[in-house]
Amino acid sequence: MRTTTTLRVGAAAAVAALALTACGSGSDADSGSADGATAAGGFQVPDLKQMDALGTPEGKVSVLAWPGYVEDGTNDKTVDWVSDFEKETGCEVTVKTFGTSDEAVQLMRTGQYDVVSASGDATLRLIAAGDVEPVNTGLVTNYPDIFESLKNKPWNSVEDQMYGIPHGRGANLLMYNTEEVTPAPDSWGAVFDQAGAQAGKVTAYDSPIYIADAALYLMATKPELGIKDPYALDEKQLAAAVDLLKAQSANVSEYWSDYLKEIQAFKAGSSTIGTTWQVIANVAQSEKAPVEVVLPKEGATGWSDTWMLSAKSQAKTCGYKFIDHIVSPKTNAAIAEYFGEAPANKKACDETVNPDHCEIFHAEDEEYFSKVHYWNTPIEACLDGRTDVKCTDYATWTKAWTEVRNS
Repeated sequence: MRTTTTLRVGAAAAVAALALTACGSGSDADSGSADGATAAGGFQVPDLKQMDALGTPEGKVSVLAWPGYVEDGTNDKTVDWVSDFEKETGCEVTVKTFGTSDEAVQLMRTGQYDVVSASGDATLRLIAAGDVEPVNTGLVTNYPDIFESLKNKPWNSVEDQMYGIPHGRGANLLMYNTEEVTPAPDSWGAVFDQAGAQAGKVTAYDSPIYIADAALYLMATKPELGIKDPYALDEKQLAAAVDLLKAQSANVSEYWSDYLKEIQAFKAGSSTIGTTWQVIANVAQSEKAPVEVVLPKEGATGWSDTWMLSAKSQAKTCGYKFIDHIVSPKTNAAIAEYFGEAPANKKACDETVNPDHCEIFHAEDEEYFSKVHYWNTPIEACLDGRTDVKCTDYATWTKAWTEVRNS
């Protein structure tokens, strides 16, 4: 995932056990429970009820969030979208930030947090473990204004039952030094098969989920592998992606997870090409780094984050009110600009300080995002629908990533 501060990359948390079953009966998005619902990957979700109605605010809400998502004026007095919410609702907000999706999953298992901003490489793990409950979208007044393309997706719902409210989205792009990389690249091949052209100056994202970037490239260039979904890899397909990443590693200058370090590396010239986010490119360009970004012809991986409610929460009314506030037009716009992403609320585009923000981050460009394969959690039941083979799960990806990093 992304952050405007230093990310902490630690040991991966154990993956939640996924009970693989035959498909059960579905549940309506606004029904009272998720009885018998089965995720696209085939695992049956715990039988948890959603709230029927909001009650009296409990007076507090504990939030687990990516840095930059819940600012209360502590880091910058001019950046505060919490204080007014506290005054209006009486729900005092406490925030703990995390640095990786694995860390978020581990922390949510403690039951100490009411809501979490989860990326797609964490959501299915949280759902399968029963750590988060289905949400009643009818209790979220701003839900109708969320882009339809972000609703009822494999990473935030099970058979049309939403398990959270979309927050924002973005693509993992290819950034390159315009003075050192010519001609301008249009393919991920520039950091894989042709990485030797920038030997020792290639940079890559430091996370097991980066395996999907290699899989996406192979999906386009090695059709004989049969990859249909970069997050649904059988053992042979995973091995091919790992081999590609090991070959790439000989040319990698740095595996980055620190927003600022990647900018400095491109400014200094120690990195000339690699995966990035639009916001990093914007900052680098503002600091006179000669860089450009491109969405390669193979498409890209990306993220769509979701606000989810803890099944163990004792402050669910405050939790719902907080989520509703955080995705409201003005707040969603403020977060999108501060963090650097496309907002999930379509009305937020009318509230940004920079009138060009939504254009820069392609917020309303569905053709652009149709080329983005949003992060999802790899599980044994293949997310591409195959039933004749087991796919590799996130724990296997984590082990494979360690092998890549040690190669």
